[in-house]
Amino acid sequence: MNTIDERIERAGILTEALPYIQKLYSKTIVIKYGGNAMINEDLKRSVMEDITLLKYVGMNPVIVHGGGPDISESLKTYHIESKFVSGLRVTDAETMRIAQMVLVGKTNKEVVSNVNRNGGKAIGLCGIDGKIIECEPLTEDSEGNKIDVGFVGKIKKVNAEILKSLCEDEYIPVIAPIGTDDSGQSYNINADTVASAVATAMGAEKLMFLTDVEGVKDAKGDIIFEITTSSAEELIHVGTINGGMIPKVRACVKAVLEGVNRVHIIDGRVLHSIILEIFTDTGIGTMFKKG
Repeated sequence: MNTIDERIERAGILTEALPYIQKLYSKTIVIKYGGNAMINEDLKRSVMEDITLLKYVGMNPVIVHGGGPDISESLKTYHIESKFVSGLRVTDAETMRIAQMVLVGKTNKEVVSNVNRNGGKAIGLCGIDGKIIECEPLTEDSEGNKIDVGFVGKIKKVNAEILKSLCEDEYIPVIAPIGTDDSGQSYNINADTVASAVATAMGAEKLMFLTDVEGVKDAKGDIIFEITTSSAEELIHVGTINGGMIPKVRACVKAVLEGVNRVHIIDGRVLHSIILEIFTDTGIGTMFKKG
């Protein structure tokens, strides 16, 4: 039996969330879902509970998911070696076939099922559906160097009307990072890039990246709780931000510069990390802002 003090404390937590609920009511929040939060069962459940709660208090969550480990595992089954250039999976025709099968047929439907199990109404999509994501072959890495990575896509346009309609009809769109060109050819696209482009096209209030790190860190290893777009680029330039964090941070910077109000990198290994970021005064992780 909870004591009266414990119940008062819980009431205080709810009232702390009230101004954030008021501010974000009817706003779009794009969530890039990936990392350990897609593997650990407790984390899966907490993420789905958080996202369902956002919908029930009047926000419009949109999920963009990754699936690299699932693709790699399936490629092993077919005895196909995974190759990467500049952090991007080299995607020949057979790899593309398997990536699409895994992302759309397996991973996407698992996420949809998990949202629905927690009381949400999720709809699974990929960029091919309604030509939501129009793309062309990616021929340069983030530094402008020429690369040949096969059927990896560069986004030309996100057609957000379908996504907006689904949100208005009380659904939660769940998007697999596959796009298409004018001829109908499918392309594998970096999920961080897709999340950034979707957030921009939908005029999202927030874009949140669930990761396996606490946030962006400075040269001393301390978390940077707020960072400007110019400071982020400088940390990339001097090598403080490196490796797999570079495309993620670049996606954050791009989204802010193209009009997304707030972009966050948060630790998806923390239970209810989305709620902690959105509904508490302190928040967690790193927030990007223009400057």
